[in-house]
Amino acid sequence: MKFSTIADKIQITTASSLATDPGHDPEIAGVAAVDQASTGTLSYIEGDKFAAFVAKTQASALILPQNPAMQAQATERGMAWLSTPDPRLAFARAIALFYTPYQPGPGIHPSAVIDPTAVCGEQVSIGANAVIQAGVKLGAGVCVHPNVVIYPEVQVGDRTVLHANCVIHERAQIGADCAIHSGAVIGAEGFGFVPTAQGWEKMEQSGIVVIEDGVRIGSNTTIDRPAVGTTRIGRGTKLDNLVHIAHGCQVGEGVVMAAQVGMAGGVIVGNRVILAGQVGIANQAKIGDGAIATAKTGIHSDVAPGETVAGSPALPYKVFLKASAVYRRLPDIYKTFQQLQKRLP
Repeated sequence: MKFSTIADKIQITTASSLATDPGHDPEIAGVAAVDQASTGTLSYIEGDKFAAFVAKTQASALILPQNPAMQAQATERGMAWLSTPDPRLAFARAIALFYTPYQPGPGIHPSAVIDPTAVCGEQVSIGANAVIQAGVKLGAGVCVHPNVVIYPEVQVGDRTVLHANCVIHERAQIGADCAIHSGAVIGAEGFGFVPTAQGWEKMEQSGIVVIEDGVRIGSNTTIDRPAVGTTRIGRGTKLDNLVHIAHGCQVGEGVVMAAQVGMAGGVIVGNRVILAGQVGIANQAKIGDGAIATAKTGIHSDVAPGETVAGSPALPYKVFLKASAVYRRLPDIYKTFQQLQKRLP
């Protein structure tokens, strides 16, 4: 594919070497990381932190930030380039020009077990040994990979992909254009037990899980149904692998959660929240719109909209940085304290 074709398809180019040297339009055969690129590949520089790679990379073309010095250096090396306010987004679009994830064509494998009451839309794909139980409704273009189990009365929206070995429990509702990856369990019963004199008595989990449109759920992630009502994941939210969403949680739109995030029952997460790896959230906590929690943050109480928190228990980020600086000095502070003690009468 010609570099000029890629530049046109990316659609967010603000400047390009093609403007000054239209005759230099290399053929691009693929994409690569900037430190692993070779002749014929396209790579990118995300920002000034990686500027040194402009002089080192063997890529034939680069996606650059709006940095005239980088552009001049790439030109001097004879590399084609384009610049954009968001190089990472442009590179993501470039990858999509060269790679399409595997998805089988329409059809039903003969080993699939499908209840006669299940309804399958047009152009569905159902893989080997998939089990689709009574009352299930699959929208048009749904892809069910091998060994998926779908319990009764589940609804799956158009073009959603269920990857191999995921399990969708009874009555769950999954929207359109979702992706649920291998090993994920959607709608299993929440962890509900009532203490009695005789031990723990189980509280039946009669609620459902609702996954709205455009949600991505990573491998081995679990989303539990509640005793009553719903556990809900809002439109466009993206969950990494090994995330746990407990019973009755309400997660807003456009939320991003990295691996090993875990939240207890009844948590409410607003829109556009970012939770980094291993964030833990206690029962009933509320996380406001646009809040950010850094890795390993332990959230025990509400977080205000737009606030960034860190540490366990969670602190406002600036307070956390000051506390961390003091923590590193504790041995010296303690030594000074002991010296002062010795001077006391």
